[in-house]
Amino acid sequence: MKLSVVTNNKNSASEIDLEETVFGLEPRQDILARVVTWQLARRQAGTHKTKERGDVRGTTKKMYRQKGTGGARHGSKRGAQFRGGGIIFGPVVRDHGYDLQKKVRKLGLKMALSAKVKSGNLIIVEDLSLENTKTQLALQHFAYLNGSSALLIDSDQVNGNMLKAIANLDKLDIMPQIGANVYDILRKDKVVLTVAAVKSLEARLK
Repeated sequence: MKLSVVTNNKNSASEIDLEETVFGLEPRQDILARVVTWQLARRQAGTHKTKERGDVRGTTKKMYRQKGTGGARHGSKRGAQFRGGGIIFGPVVRDHGYDLQKKVRKLGLKMALSAKVKSGNLIIVEDLSLENTKTQLALQHFAYLNGSSALLIDSDQVNGNMLKAIANLDKLDIMPQIGANVYDILRKDKVVLTVAAVKSLEARLK
């Protein structure tokens, strides 16, 4: 599969041959959904917690004698049935993450990239270097995106000037190829890959 390598003004500079096994798969919604759900579960903080019976303030003294009152039997006032008492079976601090097979995670990333190719939203560029850290220069650099949101994937080392230049731009994110993931790829309109990033992803996902 061949794709054009474009310049800043979206003129075709050359062509690159993409691996069919990485960029030419038929996307499956079920695989993509599994990987995205796994990613989002791992991102959850899991810091939500309610106070249980042993956490709330209050005496543990028995409210009244066990028998002879005509009322129900109660211990302390910290029970869940009383105002200000503990919560039964409330959320506790925990890790929401779970395991997902490596082959499924790898397949999901291949399908996310393939989906962008199929929809015509994958753009290959020579590099993501920038002369200085001016945001205006970055906007001119990516004029061919026509205001679309995009994920920029560089080689193993992200260009420092580019990183600083797009820091104030909500629609643009940049990361090294090792950080490429299904969720970030799918939530952006377009994906911009450098030639070096393409080679690294192909070597990583074969």
